[in-house]
This record gives sequence, C-alpha cells and structure tokens, in this order.
Amino acid sequence: MSFLFFNERLNAYFFLLGVVILLFPVASFAQTWEVVQGDVISIELPVSANSTDIHAFGKSWPLKRLDSQHIRTWIGVDLATKPGRYTIQIRSGKSHETQHIDVKKGSFRISRIEVKKKMAVFDAKSLKRIRADQAAIRATYAMRLPETPDISIAFQPVQGIVSTPFGAQRFVNGEPRSPHSGLDIAAPEGTPILNPLAGRVLLAESMYLNGNTVVIGYGNGLVMVYSHMRKLLVHKGEWLKGGAMIGKVGQTGRATGPHLHWGVRFNNARINPLSLLK
Repeated sequence: MSFLFFNERLNAYFFLLGVVILLFPVASFAQTWEVVQGDVISIELPVSANSTDIHAFGKSWPLKRLDSQHIRTWIGVDLATKPGRYTIQIRSGKSHETQHIDVKKGSFRISRIEVKKKMAVFDAKSLKRIRADQAAIRATYAMRLPETPDISIAFQPVQGIVSTPFGAQRFVNGEPRSPHSGLDIAAPEGTPILNPLAGRVLLAESMYLNGNTVVIGYGNGLVMVYSHMRKLLVHKGEWLKGGAMIGKVGQTGRATGPHLHWGVRFNNARINPLSLLK
C-alpha cells in the first residue's frame, strides 16, 4: 500500500469520524457530588438547550442560565434524607443525562432545655392551638411566587451566637423531641432582624410555641421562618426588600432567652440556613 493511498484512507476515516460526532454528540461523563444531610448543593452544568429540567429526590429544582452553554441549579437535601447515593436526572431538549449525589450523615449535637410545664406538657386547648399554628406555617411552604432570585444569601438575618445548631436532637425537660429544623441565634433583646433577600410576607402571627413569627417567601420554593421576635413589625402580603428590617430579637413563645429561630424550607426540604450563605 503506497503512502499516498494510506494517507487518503486516513483522511477519509477522520472525516467520517467527525461526521459521526456531529450527528451523535458524545455524552458527558457522569459526575458525583457530596453533600451533608440538610444542606443545599449548588451545581453548574454544561447545558445548551433552553428547555431544561433538573429532577432529584422526586422533585424538580430551580435553575438559572449563566450563558448560552451553562446553567446553575440548586438542590436541597432534607434533614431526614438517609445517607447514600441518589440520582440527578437532567433533561435538556432531547437529551437525558444522569448524575449522582452522595448524601453523607451530618454530625448533629444534643440540645437540652428546661422550660415551664405549660410549655412542655399541653392541655387540649393549647394542643389545638399548637396544631393550628403548625398547619398555618406548613401551608406557606406550598405557596408559589413569581419571584426567581438566586438560592443564596449574602448575610444571616441577625448576628449573634448559635445557641442551638441545625439538626440538634432536642430534649425538653428531659423528654426527646424532633430534631431542631432551624438555627437558634442568641442576641441581645431588641437586636434588629434583617431580611436577607427580597420577598413577600406570607404569614405574620403570634403563636403559642413560636411566639411572634414571620414567614417570608422568596420564590422557587424558598421559604424562611423567623420566630420568637419581640413584636410583629410587618404584615401579611407586604413586599420586603433585601436588607429591610423584619423585627427585633425577643423571647416570645417557648424561649429560655432572647434569640431568633431561623428556619428554612427549600422545595419543602428542611435546610440548614448556613448552607445558603455565599
């Protein structure tokens, strides 16, 4: 076989290979991300199609287009998610890709508090009110808003000492309770509480256990709960800019001292608020 003939065959081979690649693009390699129970993970993906859907943990998750070839998506891992490997389904145009999330067990401490008996053992009337309060807060998690901000914040609503971290196993007067689904930040009474993102007030009420409570929705299924405030300074339906004052630190409801209980739900997943900080 002459060199010229071999070279022509080689050129033809590479030409056909290029045609095959254009017609059938090579799929990107599957990736795996690690995340701790209760955290939000932010993922950048190479996606060019405008119609893209991110699906994980039985839910669709919001995304933001960064440029013509990339998107960013945020996925929340609920506090109670069992450690293990989970799939992320990425549907973009006609393509379908699978990535993975490895959920790691969180290291959660034990928290013990002592309160008055009426704040630990409830009569029928108190129990009815507590259940109504809880139902009112849960209802806000399903409210949909048109606002679509980034799922990240630049600052926490109040500066202070974390008195009870997210995920802590609670014991009230020695009796076990559900894991702490928020973050308690101790600060002097009257310390301003600032709204970390622009959003709408979905609820503003005085509650039995939570005290003076405000719930704000930020779009894309992101909802934040602020409890134990000294008094209510905003009202339901009000639109608040980022940095606006929500209220002031207090100790209303079941509280052993002045602090802010800061809870976050993202697509109904119980999320560690600190995982949203940029």
